[in-house]
Amino acid sequence: MTHSKVKLLLLPLLAAACAPAHTTYVARFQSEPVLDGGSFTSGGGLTVAVELQERDGKTAVCGVWVESNSQSVLTKFKAQQNVMPSGSVFLGKQRLVQNLLFLNKVAPTDDYSTQEVNCALTSRPWQEGDERLKPKVRIPRQLVLRDGDFTGGIFVYFFQTGPGAGECSLDIPNLLKQKHRKCDNASSLGKNL
Repeated sequence: MTHSKVKLLLLPLLAAACAPAHTTYVARFQSEPVLDGGSFTSGGGLTVAVELQERDGKTAVCGVWVESNSQSVLTKFKAQQNVMPSGSVFLGKQRLVQNLLFLNKVAPTDDYSTQEVNCALTSRPWQEGDERLKPKVRIPRQLVLRDGDFTGGIFVYFFQTGPGAGECSLDIPNLLKQKHRKCDNASSLGKNL
């Protein structure tokens, strides 16, 4: 068998291994979502908006994500390639989903509550009172670009600092004009650094 035929046979298996392993469906936010995300050291960032919903007696994680319009050319597509696949959503100490690529990518806005969302059904049973619980987004800090050697070069990192794109982003221009109450449930600055 030739090398190119082996690649063609392995490609679908590799794609399936990278795909989220949850049953997904489309819905709308039912309440005000939890906002989180982070920033790249080269500028720009991303915001993730999520909430829990009940479906067929199970807990679903529903949400959207957005990439900053002012993204550096150094980090274009890095959110999809590196950052979102490494993210998870927790409820307390229980990880509900890992690999946030199932979330719907939308344009930056100051109100995510009206967005169409993608949801991932989990194995966790829905319990009375769950509608009041707030999930926690966790995205590990990471090196997303390394262009150099031991003498120096360009290094770009991603840090979870809270919403990093849109009206609620925690970069300096947006921090100075922040007045929308939906920004209030963003993560505290520096908490995950």
